[in-house]
Amino acid sequence: DNSPGLIRFILVIIEIIYQLIPLVILNAMKLGAFVPQGWRMDLTDVLPENQWETIVNSAKRIEKLNYDSIWVYDHFHTVPSPTQDPTFECWSLMAAISQVTTRARIGQMCTCNSYRNPAYLTKVASSIDVMSDGRLEYAIGAGWYDQEYQAYGYEYPSDGVRLKMLEESLIIYKKMTTEDLATFNGKYYQIDGAINQPKPIQKPYPPLWVCGGGEKVTLKLLAKYGDYGNWDVDLDGFIRKSNILKEHCDKEDRDFSSIGRTLHTDVVIAKNDTELKNLIEKVADQRNIEASKLATRPLVGTVNQVKDMLGKFEEAGCVYLIAYISDIVWGETLELLKD
Repeated sequence: DNSPGLIRFILVIIEIIYQLIPLVILNAMKLGAFVPQGWRMDLTDVLPENQWETIVNSAKRIEKLNYDSIWVYDHFHTVPSPTQDPTFECWSLMAAISQVTTRARIGQMCTCNSYRNPAYLTKVASSIDVMSDGRLEYAIGAGWYDQEYQAYGYEYPSDGVRLKMLEESLIIYKKMTTEDLATFNGKYYQIDGAINQPKPIQKPYPPLWVCGGGEKVTLKLLAKYGDYGNWDVDLDGFIRKSNILKEHCDKEDRDFSSIGRTLHTDVVIAKNDTELKNLIEKVADQRNIEASKLATRPLVGTVNQVKDMLGKFEEAGCVYLIAYISDIVWGETLELLKD
């Protein structure tokens, strides 16, 4: 009778599968990374004549490492305070990146609705989707960096008004990407027979990311209109946002599982604790932020610590990590995250 041996064999196979499950889960999560753009002081130590080449080389490096996507920010001035250090403009940067890459998708985290008329923005997005052969991710939020508004002469209305403007913008985006003559008469925006040609390659339109964590309104807009949501939170915050989003989906009669829940956060990875301490201090000094606060971010740690936390986010339903990697110009985090 070979039953005992067969049972032992089956148990061994089950144990192997059980051990591989976390790896399968981790590999299932999509990964995106930002190019150095200047907004977070990541081009400060790069000579002006080398900055564009640094951005291009970083985009190519992200793609070569088989990341799923390349990302940029939509900001005009450096953070945490405005300086004369460079910040390359978001949408023109994406257009250029689309021509020096071939596979990775291209997104922005996230477009500030107030900075561009939504009809014009939809036209730009459609053109870049065609230019990139259908690789655009369209991410948009209500905007928040009031110093930029003031400096560039934009009106900075209340949170409630900016969110109402965002909703009208989402409607215009969907109409202009799917209709030949789009018309909309809103309180804040109006279009009358708007022609948007060429239409984007992706149908019905490039994936729509409704970004921001506002629990009463933004998550409701995500439930009504969005394909993806994106949150800069820790694990507990991710679970909380997910639960509230589900409540909004139930009220909007929307399939909760049809919305991709994604994470945008700092990623700083070192091979051991000593290297990690030094890396955190170097990054904090580069960005003029407190090292103690950076150290508490959910994906700042050793290789094993970060991968363990990624597994927990995956178990909570996270389908995509959009990683901001401060040391992309000079460090190893970009490679370690993909190992």
